[in-house]
Amino acid sequence: MRTITGALAALAMGGAAWAEPDPADWDAVTETARGQTVYWNAWGGSPTTNDFIAWVGRRVAEDHGVTLEHVKLSDTASAVSRVLSEKQAGQHAGGAIDLIWINGENFAAMKAADLLFGPWAWELPNWALVDRTKPVDVDFTVPTEGYESPWAAAQVVFMYDTADLPEPPRTVPAIAAWAAETPGRFTYPQPPDFLGSTFLKQALYGVVDDPAPLLDPADNADYDAVTAPLWALLDQLTPNLWRQGRAYPQTGPRQIQLMADGEIDLAISFSPGEASAAIANFELPDTVRTFVPEGGSIGNASFVAIPYNAAAKAGAMVVANFLLSPEAQARALDPQVLGYGTVLDVAGLPDEDRALFDGIDLGIATLSPDELGTALPEPHPSWMERIEADWTARYGVAD
Repeated sequence: MRTITGALAALAMGGAAWAEPDPADWDAVTETARGQTVYWNAWGGSPTTNDFIAWVGRRVAEDHGVTLEHVKLSDTASAVSRVLSEKQAGQHAGGAIDLIWINGENFAAMKAADLLFGPWAWELPNWALVDRTKPVDVDFTVPTEGYESPWAAAQVVFMYDTADLPEPPRTVPAIAAWAAETPGRFTYPQPPDFLGSTFLKQALYGVVDDPAPLLDPADNADYDAVTAPLWALLDQLTPNLWRQGRAYPQTGPRQIQLMADGEIDLAISFSPGEASAAIANFELPDTVRTFVPEGGSIGNASFVAIPYNAAAKAGAMVVANFLLSPEAQARALDPQVLGYGTVLDVAGLPDEDRALFDGIDLGIATLSPDELGTALPEPHPSWMERIEADWTARYGVAD
C-alpha cells in the first residue's frame, strides 16, 4: 500500500464522479445487472469466508441473474494497484475489478485519487436497515460519503484457552508481563497482515497517554513521542513471543491453528464470533473463550467499494445490497457459518426479518454487546502506514 499511495495522489482528478448507472433508479439497476458477471476482489485466506461468498454468489444468481466470481486476494493493495494501473493506461471503462472488500488506507487512497464509483451506497434499498450508530459512515476516520457500503461489523477481542490460561491478562502491559513469565505462548500475525497491524494499533491504544492525536493524520502530531511507548512495549514483548519473535504466523487462520495445536494460549481476533465459529467447526477446543481488554478495543466495519471503471457497476450494487439483506446478515452472524457481526439495526427490523436473528445461538465464546462495550475508533490511516513501516524496520522477519 505504501508504494502506491504517492502514485494515487499524483493521479487525483479533482473530485470527478462517475454517475452511470444511476443508483437512485433501482429498477433500472436490477434490470441492467441481470446477465452481468461481477468480479469481487476479496480476501481469500479463510475457507469459511470463501464458502460464504460462494453462497452469496448462488443467491444473487437465483434472485437477480448476476454471476459472482470471487477473486481471492492475500492483500487488498494488489486490487488497488490493478485499478491504478488501468487508470494509468487510460482504461476508464471495462475494468477488471467490479467490487472490492476494502478498509482503511486502501479506501482512503482510492477515494482521494477518484478511483471509486459513487456515491451509491446510500441509495441501496437495504441501506434503510443499517444501524447508523455503528461505524458505517466513516472508515478509519475517513468519511465514506456513499462510496462504500458496509457488510460486517468487527471489534477486537482476544481469544484464550481456559484449559491453560484460566485468567487472561486484560491490558496490553499485562500481556507483556505475562509473556515474560510464560515465553512463547503468545504471538500475532506478521504485519502488514491486517490482523497483525490491528494488534499494533490496539497495543498503541493500550499504552498511549492521550489517544486524541490518533484520529488526525500522523504528520499533525509528534509521531515519535506518541509511538515511543509502543516501541518500548514491543521491545519488551518481542523476545518472549512464539519462536522468540523470529517468526510470525502469516494470517489469522494460521494463528488459530497454533492455538488448536496447543502452541499458544492467547490470540487476537477482529471478530467477536470467530472463536465460537472455530469451535463449531472443530478448529478450536470448546475451552476457548474471549475477552475485551480493559479500556476497550478497536471496532470498525468491513466495506465493499466499486472502482470508477468497473465493467459491472449495476451487478456490483446488487451484490452489495444483498449483503445488507437480513438473510445475508443473519447467515454471516451465525457462528456455524461465519460469526461476523451484523451492521443492521436488528431491533428495528420487521418481525419476520428479526426472527432470522432471534434464533441464532451466538456460541459459548461470543461476548454479548454489553460485554463488548463501546468500540474505540480506528486511527487515521496514516498512523498505520508509518507504524507498519517502522515495525518492519525494527522487528520484521523474512517471509
